[in-house]
Amino acid sequence: MERSIVLVALFAALIAALGLIPKIMLTSGVPITAQSLGIMLCGTVLGAKRGGAAALLFVLLTLAGLPLLAGGRGGLGLLASPTVGFIIGFPLAAFAAGWIMERFQRQNILVVGILASIVGGIIVLYIPGVLGMSAVLGKSLSDALVLMLPFITGDLIKAALAGFITQAIHRARPHLLLSRH
Repeated sequence: MERSIVLVALFAALIAALGLIPKIMLTSGVPITAQSLGIMLCGTVLGAKRGGAAALLFVLLTLAGLPLLAGGRGGLGLLASPTVGFIIGFPLAAFAAGWIMERFQRQNILVVGILASIVGGIIVLYIPGVLGMSAVLGKSLSDALVLMLPFITGDLIKAALAGFITQAIHRARPHLLLSRH
């Protein structure tokens, strides 16, 4: 139990640290950041429950006012920003990625890690993200989805990185890959 709490906190800190990488702001008002890589890794490494908890902890700390999002953003004002759906979707995305990792125990870790990251960290994350963007920006769902197209290539690269990092962790320290236990 204590180990789980430490790992949840550590991965919440990882998401925050990935926000230190300079963001690139697009015209949609949603920045390109490395934080979604952290969300993917929460799920692929920690599994569904712990990964979702790590992402939820990060979200709660951010909404409490800590400037943990890329560019030093934090606070309840984020709930009125174009990124609201992505922020809300972080725990869902990590949970989904972890759930997939846990369900495909016998398959190749690299392949499952990439697949889990694509499903959780892109598809599941984009659903509330696009809904939130549509609502805040007053755009149709299809218009909001079009605004997301520039992000897909980068997110696919992050999904591949998450798969390779997950595989490397498994090779170096298999007992740390909690999504496989």
